[in-house]
Amino acid sequence: MVERVGGNGVSIASTFPKERMLMTIERRRAPRYPFIARAEIIDEKENARTSSRVSDLSVHGCYVEMLNPFPEGTPVAIEIYTETESLEAHGTVARIEPKRGMGLTFDELAPSFAGVLNKWVDQAHGRKVH
Repeated sequence: MVERVGGNGVSIASTFPKERMLMTIERRRAPRYPFIARAEIIDEKENARTSSRVSDLSVHGCYVEMLNPFPEGTPVAIEIYTETESLEAHGTVARIEPKRGMGLTFDELAPSFAGVLNKWVDQAHGRKVH
């Protein structure tokens, strides 16, 4: 049995004798890598600002840990900070996990921040950065 799930995945439900197990197949354009950084997320509709933490990163988005994630489809601005660099991007909430966090898709990233993002992704993936 295959059922659609909002966001980037499809759930495959398999019935076992005593339990039902759900697995999610991700449909990302690029892999995400573990990456820890401080973040400020602004709900652009409500102009609400929240401090949080990024826990993984890709060239197309990130996962932000939050107890009360914004609804799917919410336009956001995000500022991500490491000890030495930062970047700002506009994006959209692609998927949420209640009480855990939300996946963001980057929609707009200034060229000056694209180099920072690529450097961070390379470092998170374990590639040497020149």
